[in-house]
Amino acid sequence: MEDNSTWHSDPVNERGLDQDGTIAREGALDRVPAAFIPVVDAARARIAETFGGTRLHSAYLYGSIPRGTATPGVSDLDLQLALHDEPTETDRADSKTIETTLDRTFAQIDGVGILLTSTRVLLSDLERHDGGFFIACLCTPLLGPDLAEQLPRYRPTTLLARETNGDLARVLPQWRAKAAEATTDADRRMLGRLVGRRILRTGFTLVMPRWGGWTSDLDQSAELFGRYYPQRAEQMRVAASIGRTPSPDPTVLGMLLNDLGPWLAAEYAAVHGEKAPRP
Repeated sequence: MEDNSTWHSDPVNERGLDQDGTIAREGALDRVPAAFIPVVDAARARIAETFGGTRLHSAYLYGSIPRGTATPGVSDLDLQLALHDEPTETDRADSKTIETTLDRTFAQIDGVGILLTSTRVLLSDLERHDGGFFIACLCTPLLGPDLAEQLPRYRPTTLLARETNGDLARVLPQWRAKAAEATTDADRRMLGRLVGRRILRTGFTLVMPRWGGWTSDLDQSAELFGRYYPQRAEQMRVAASIGRTPSPDPTVLGMLLNDLGPWLAAEYAAVHGEKAPRP
């Protein structure tokens, strides 16, 4: 399968925008730190071997590795696969095998996550400002034709804010249930990383249209949020910290789930509205 790494954008300003004011794609294969190049090469080979042929349309990297900010032994490997058809149980089992194999093989990474989505969903009108934006702006092509060529350019608008992160109120009860079921520090760390990153991203997109730009940097996201909501700034810094270095401390997770999270969900709905429901 073809290695697709040719997408380029215009020069990017300090707010993550191209010259035309649209959000620039934030990663590139030539930004992958040297320590992670073998990881990316192995991921490409495993995906092509397992999903190549009739199943895979394209594969993408996202997160700190293609942004060039990954830390060996700390950062995880994040991958998105766009499939020709809806994901099956076989697809999910095969992706889990790849996740486990890569995580065990490379000490540079602390975990592997593979998202599976059909091209139909990613290109649908409902996902235009969520899954579509994710592919076009936050993902770096790794294999196959780039779906970004079929998607619009995006601006830091209220519509984008609502459709990317306007469903926090719906996921909070699910996280609380997982927190109640967590029995090990490993379980709590895994959940803490997920919750911290998602709350931080929601906090940033709450203020994104006012700031007028895009960033995925954890510390910058917390700092920008704090400019507009100084009374919650310290809590958001904690979210950034736990998103980077998860803590098993249940009181930290409780603060995010029972204090900052509910406040943020209510403020988000008041400012941007709620995300359109998915089937």
